[in-house]
Amino acid sequence: MTTPTVPTTPPLPSDLLVGSYNVHKGVGADMRRDPERIIQVIREIGGDIVALQEVDRRFGDRKGVLDLGMLTEVTGLSAVPLDGRLGRLSHGWHGNLLLFRNAEVEEVRAITLPGLEARGAIVADLKVAGHPLRVIAAHLGLLHQSRLLQAARLAEEIDGAEGRPTLVMGDLNEWRLGASCSLMPLRKGLRAVKRSSLTVASFPARMPVLPLDRIITCNRAELTAIEPHNSPLAKQASDHLPIKARLRFMP
Repeated sequence: MTTPTVPTTPPLPSDLLVGSYNVHKGVGADMRRDPERIIQVIREIGGDIVALQEVDRRFGDRKGVLDLGMLTEVTGLSAVPLDGRLGRLSHGWHGNLLLFRNAEVEEVRAITLPGLEARGAIVADLKVAGHPLRVIAAHLGLLHQSRLLQAARLAEEIDGAEGRPTLVMGDLNEWRLGASCSLMPLRKGLRAVKRSSLTVASFPARMPVLPLDRIITCNRAELTAIEPHNSPLAKQASDHLPIKARLRFMP
């Protein structure tokens, strides 16, 4: 698969570095569960806003796999507060966690997504450097029809943003482009600019060929420098590579 050439422009001091990372419950390519490697990869990314997926064990007590205190100490990122959780020991909502720095959290909601699998998303309204921003962190299902329903549900959250720039990040489990892509309801809701439709391969981590992880924004913001974070540690720590981009608010 050929990775498209991603437009780049010189970064501005006001640009935000954003990222998405499926941490695979801390299990790496060597089949060892080592959450400290995940934390170090997040430190390498250096993002201002980072969406994580699979931060909790899927079955049983759904215990979170990361040390959130260590994560904040090492990376400077904090988790948005969540009132509703899958389990008492969970970190996130259906495995989703949203991290931020230097932002004011105005409202956070955990929503359940339709489909045959149990899936969810976090919708957070932030104020960053004086700019309002809605961030949606999600992990969509494996089935095409479920993803269509889930993308349509997320489009409702985009429509309700009341003019806020909106950023959608996560493992969206879709590699197709064009009419057959299950994310079309989401893109229509975002009225995504052409630049936001570009994709980069992130799975599998050791030799990525599929663009399962996405960062998409609306026409009130701009994404530049979209790329995988393919450090040696990232290739080992999870089955997905993190992806990252620079977000610029439009005047």
